[in-house]
Amino acid sequence: MSKERIKHLIERRVSAAGTVETGIRGVQLFRVTEALRCAPAVYEPCVVAVVSGSKEAILDGERHLYDSTRYMCCPMTMPVEAGTPEASPETPLLGVLISLNTRVMTELAIEMENAAGAIRSPKGGPLPQGLTLARWDDAFTDALLRLLQLLDSPTDRTVLGDGRLRELYYAVLKGEAGAAARRAFGVGNEIARTIEFLSSRLNEPVTIDDMAAQVGMSRAVFHRKFKQATTMSPIQFVKSMRLNNAAMRIAGGMTVNEAAMDVGYVSSSQFSREFKRMYGQSPRHWSQSQRFPAGSA
Repeated sequence: MSKERIKHLIERRVSAAGTVETGIRGVQLFRVTEALRCAPAVYEPCVVAVVSGSKEAILDGERHLYDSTRYMCCPMTMPVEAGTPEASPETPLLGVLISLNTRVMTELAIEMENAAGAIRSPKGGPLPQGLTLARWDDAFTDALLRLLQLLDSPTDRTVLGDGRLRELYYAVLKGEAGAAARRAFGVGNEIARTIEFLSSRLNEPVTIDDMAAQVGMSRAVFHRKFKQATTMSPIQFVKSMRLNNAAMRIAGGMTVNEAAMDVGYVSSSQFSREFKRMYGQSPRHWSQSQRFPAGSA
């Protein structure tokens, strides 16, 4: 019942294809009415909850499909391919994108760890990964409904928005995506901090040693933990981040040379080779055939 009320609230405010700001910082509603194949994107820390239709994200070759039964939580900046494989005017994709505020998520994660004892790395198993699908449990559904119910009143949004958003964050931290989110924002968040360091320096040469030094790890330990958390080696991750960001810039109207330089490539020919190797087309040919899905983080 609560999920149907959430769907109704979104439908009332997004009558045409596109993205709508809600007036609550970091919260957007979206509607997609055409099928779009997966294209390069960069997910910033966020939660995407779909109430109608489905979205697809591909991370390092692994396909993640999420819909009204599972929401997507991406607690770290991740290079992905994103699409809307089944959207149409008759069956639109409807949902909400919630950016995760690093400061608030960190405060909540540390408060939870202090209350229940520090969260430790799972022994004998991999660390939670940087993109997780989680069941719409009652706590998440109720918190999302309470958040969206503020949209009718500017006063309610101003007075209660931050508190309701904090409540939603807490529901995420307690739910099936909680292990990954707590790992990214709480004690032991070295890989997330490394990705933040890298994301702000895409146009600079950054080595594995530089990234390992940021979190006080040896090169070997850092490499192992990074791959556990992201499914990619640090070098693969850096290349994917740079190429995905460049692809998004090209799609936004930037020239190929400008996009290559903007993400740290000195040689446009090297950029074109690596771009074609990853996406199967030259940057110019690729840009002529791509559109990006609404609601991508």
